[in-house]
Amino acid sequence: MTKAVLLGGNGYIGRATNESWMKADPETEFYVISRSGRNKRTDKRIHNLRADVSDYEEVKSVLPEDFDYIVDFVGAPENDPEKFKQINVMPAKVMKWLAEEYKAKKMGFIAGSLGPKSFVQGKADLVKFLQDSSVPLEYVSPTLVYGNGRKDDMTRWLPLLKFFGIFSKKIKPVEVNNVADELVRKMLA
Repeated sequence: MTKAVLLGGNGYIGRATNESWMKADPETEFYVISRSGRNKRTDKRIHNLRADVSDYEEVKSVLPEDFDYIVDFVGAPENDPEKFKQINVMPAKVMKWLAEEYKAKKMGFIAGSLGPKSFVQGKADLVKFLQDSSVPLEYVSPTLVYGNGRKDDMTRWLPLLKFFGIFSKKIKPVEVNNVADELVRKMLA
């Protein structure tokens, strides 16, 4: 049986990816690890686990005996370097260490191509860090992700970004299900 660990998989892109992956591969079991341990999605193949995804030992303590894939969905723009490290860097490091230790088939990651320069560059640096591993990395680097009921400060810019996205792919918004489907295709290829 195939097993996939989803760090922060209870969030916006994580839930969409979990749903897409379940459709693409009906045999995979999912271990969704989040701080709350609660998930809006319920299915007999989804195991919701509670752990701080930036803490290697805590995550390791709730993992199954083995797994095939691990994906880091944790991240947010943050200007404060310490907060950026806690929110973005540490979960990526935890994923890499666990992927190597458990000899996973692949790691998955959500980078970013739109947002504050420090965020975009920080995510790009993490991609390079993760690529320097014995475990192959698959990642997506979306712009503004929308859909599935997302309503926040960023989505108010959606109409303007859609218009300018006609002229530049660098700012064209991406529907969350397309982001999820792309990552799943890459992970299962």
